[in-house]
Amino acid sequence: MRILVLGAGGFIGRHVVARLLADGHAVTGVARSTGALEQAFPDARWLAMDLGKAVRGEDWADRLQGIDAVVNCAGVLRGADMDPVHVAMPRALHAAAKVAGVKRVVLLSAISARPEVRTDYAQSKLAGEAALRESGLEWTILRPSLVYAEGSYGGTSLLRGLAALPWAVPVPAGQGHGFSPLHAADLAEAAARACTDPAMAGQVLEPCGPRDYELRDLLGLYREWLGFGPARFLAVPLPLMRLLGRVGDLTGSGPVSTNSLEQLLAGNAGDGAAFAKSAGFAPRSLESALRDHPAQVQDRWHARLFFLAPAVRWVLALLWFASALAGFLHGAEWTRQFGQAAGLPQPLAELARIATSALDIGVGLLVLLDRRGRWATMVQLAMVLGYTVVLSWALPQLWADPLGAMLKNLPVLVLILVHGAIADSR
Repeated sequence: MRILVLGAGGFIGRHVVARLLADGHAVTGVARSTGALEQAFPDARWLAMDLGKAVRGEDWADRLQGIDAVVNCAGVLRGADMDPVHVAMPRALHAAAKVAGVKRVVLLSAISARPEVRTDYAQSKLAGEAALRESGLEWTILRPSLVYAEGSYGGTSLLRGLAALPWAVPVPAGQGHGFSPLHAADLAEAAARACTDPAMAGQVLEPCGPRDYELRDLLGLYREWLGFGPARFLAVPLPLMRLLGRVGDLTGSGPVSTNSLEQLLAGNAGDGAAFAKSAGFAPRSLESALRDHPAQVQDRWHARLFFLAPAVRWVLALLWFASALAGFLHGAEWTRQFGQAAGLPQPLAELARIATSALDIGVGLLVLLDRRGRWATMVQLAMVLGYTVVLSWALPQLWADPLGAMLKNLPVLVLILVHGAIADSR
């Protein structure tokens, strides 16, 4: 079959593409950026699209010619693109698919897509399901529980990060945070079967693993797998957890957001036996998956860096903002010394102080806004190296400053490079 996969660059989408290619299908993947994907999956065809803007039928008409089935893995946990990606874009896609003669649409929704779960994520996923049901197309809806693999993304990265914390692992107070974790390869198999199996048409399935876990059980299992010893838990009151989620909402980059917390509290457990019967195969258990893929040093690095990555970003941003504030409020004497050493007129030296302080603010904002860290890394390196070279020429005695006025630039440069290496979490 010729199958179009939306959200093909995501954690789940990549597994779906790999499975469909292994089954011999002709795959066209859709992602915001496709350069790295073309190298990773050279046997697939790739389309670069911003799905949040593809909300008209004409955006899809040409791209659906000759397509037999569509697997929609696209999803947004927070942000302004949520309704466009979950609802408006699929409506336009379905209308164009009906005209193009697409035989089946498979939607990867979420197990929390229930009326009683009032998060905007769950409600927009539910609205996306309704749009597919009403499309007149042949459809299958998959609502997976927590999805894991040898790598991790999103919820499973958070679990690993929590499990790796020293001393005590924080968990929301109370019980009922259930999961039925499913391996991403098993979810990809279910999606592949849904494209071709007539018995799965018109069904809403909840892909789940064979066993349910409380959050503490999962964290303890991951901690043992990582080799960090027995877990000790610290119950965190829900008001404090919600406050941390709100901070994550405001910064846009925190490890916890309101949606992720509410999705956790809503419960993510399902009937693994019922799914296995409907899908025609038995998914693997989490214990067997972890046993078959022992944790490596890279897994331990990733787990330990999970909470350090946003901390590095914020520390660097605060460094630039503090540098700007110091330049505006307390830089006059330094400016006088630098101007005399460099032979600059005092007005020009003052202008340089104001300009560089303003530039520091811009760099700090870039660090916060550049989620992938590419431009922020290059600009920061250029700024720190530039400051170092100019000050070394004009005031070389700073290298002998016992407080390390210039020596501090060396670890700062290394920290910038570390940020550049770990900033992109996709």
